[in-house]
Amino acid sequence: MKPANRQTGASGKRQAVRIIGGQYRRSLIPVVDAGGLRPTSDRIRETLFNWLTHLWDGKFDDKSVLDVFAGSGALGFEAASRGAAHVQMAENNPAALATLRATRDKLQANQVRINSTDAFVMLQRMDASKFDLVLLDPPFAGKLFDRVFPYLEAILKPGGLVYIESDRPEDPGPAFPVIRQGKAGQVYYQLHERLIAPHKND
Repeated sequence: MKPANRQTGASGKRQAVRIIGGQYRRSLIPVVDAGGLRPTSDRIRETLFNWLTHLWDGKFDDKSVLDVFAGSGALGFEAASRGAAHVQMAENNPAALATLRATRDKLQANQVRINSTDAFVMLQRMDASKFDLVLLDPPFAGKLFDRVFPYLEAILKPGGLVYIESDRPEDPGPAFPVIRQGKAGQVYYQLHERLIAPHKND
């Protein structure tokens, strides 16, 4: 599948993606040629944000989003474009990090905060943070999901959502049942919801 707005260089790798909705719609996000960096396709992004629009009744302006492996920032900037109140990204590849900051400044997306640290160092420091949506789209070769899942309960609000994109189905555990899922080519994408713990009787 090759979206019509994909731009490629001599290596054949995607050089830019476009934001598909919201106030930054049609804005280009540059993509550096870095190992493991694989921006979410237009089709999958559109599906994900259709899901979120339905689940949140189109209300993004009170939502806080964490993009754990930001890469190109396609998912995080898409959330910011839809009006998310706060978007936090983590990326430690120097070229990707510089591109993320340049894109944020060009868009004047002041609600976007970019962490230049390793994703797991950031997660270890975020016990008090609670997000409405956590985006997990790491390099497929890294097999990083099992390292991330233990942090979800600490950083996600009850009823919050986890988006997972991988080369195989992933299971973050019984506290995070899948509520939407799909497959495009070799890519699996899933949306999970953190269960709200039932009230205990005294």
